[in-house]
Order: sequence, then C-alpha cells, then structure tokens
Amino acid sequence: MIRRNPNGDIPQVHETAFVDPTAILCGKIVVEANVFIGPYAVIRADEVDDDGDMEPIVIGADSNIQDGVVIHCKAGGGVNIGRGTSIAHRSIVHGPCTVGDHVFVGFNSVLFNCVVGSHSVIRHNSVVEGCEVPQRFYIPSTANIRSNADLAGIERVTADVSDFSESVAQANHELVKGYKRIRNEF
Repeated sequence: MIRRNPNGDIPQVHETAFVDPTAILCGKIVVEANVFIGPYAVIRADEVDDDGDMEPIVIGADSNIQDGVVIHCKAGGGVNIGRGTSIAHRSIVHGPCTVGDHVFVGFNSVLFNCVVGSHSVIRHNSVVEGCEVPQRFYIPSTANIRSNADLAGIERVTADVSDFSESVAQANHELVKGYKRIRNEF
C-alpha cells in the first residue's frame, strides 16, 4: 500500500522496483531502481522536526528490504539505505540512520541513530546504536554495539562473508524481475 503522510508527502517508487502488495510505504520515501520490498515491510516517513520538516527515507538501487522489515524516522531524521544493500527479515532500521552500499543486515537486527559503512556485515539479532561502523566490518550475531568503543574488537569482513552478502542481494534482484513479470497474475 502506498499512501500519503499527514504532510501530504507520497512515496516515489521507481518503475523497475517491486513492492509487495502487503507492504506499507507512507510519506517522504524514495525507492530507487530494481529494489525489492518484501511482504509485510513497513516503511514510514511521517514524523517532523520542531520546524515541521523531515528528511526522506531513501532506498538505494538494487537493494532489498525483506519480509517484515520496519524502517522509520524519529523527529524528522532521515534514513538512507545504500545501493545493493540487504536488510533481512524482521529487522528494524530507525532514523536517523545511514547504511552504506552493499551492506548486509541479518534477521531481527536493530539499527538506530548510527552510520554503517559500505560492505559491512551485521549478522542476525544484533543491535547497533549511537555509533559509526567503518567500512568492511563484520559484526557477529547477537552483538550489542552501543558506542564507537564497542567496535574496538570487531573484525574486518572476510571474502566468504562478502560472497554470502552478494548472493543474497543477487537472489533478491532476481525476485524483482520475477515478481514484476507475474504482477498481473495476483
């Protein structure tokens, strides 16, 4: 469902993107080319700052927002998801937040008030809040990263982890093509 927010902003969805009919997109959102937005995802840009303004939620080209993901912004803060990025099932990305290009965010993870550098991997059930994750970092499952100091023991991403992330992005890119092809069959 595509709908306006109280300010009258309506999502802009590129014609090559696929948004599942059960997903909800509300407000100042930009969905770029070849993006996959899965079932029951909720992407909502509707809160304003003290001046009545808000930053958009931007989903970069070739990214995938999987089943049950929630993306929202606090007090007008924006969310920027880079190109070729995968946000896995039931994750929450709460702005203000910037996620770089070719990032993998695992199942049930939470990102809030943070920056995640390109080519990083955040595994399942992790929390990243109030810090800046440099490029090519690997955050293991169930990690709780709440400051830049918590990043001191974090490894760089290895080739096998990057390969997995790329395979997820490619699989979802193929889903965009497949669902666009059969969209009139529902």
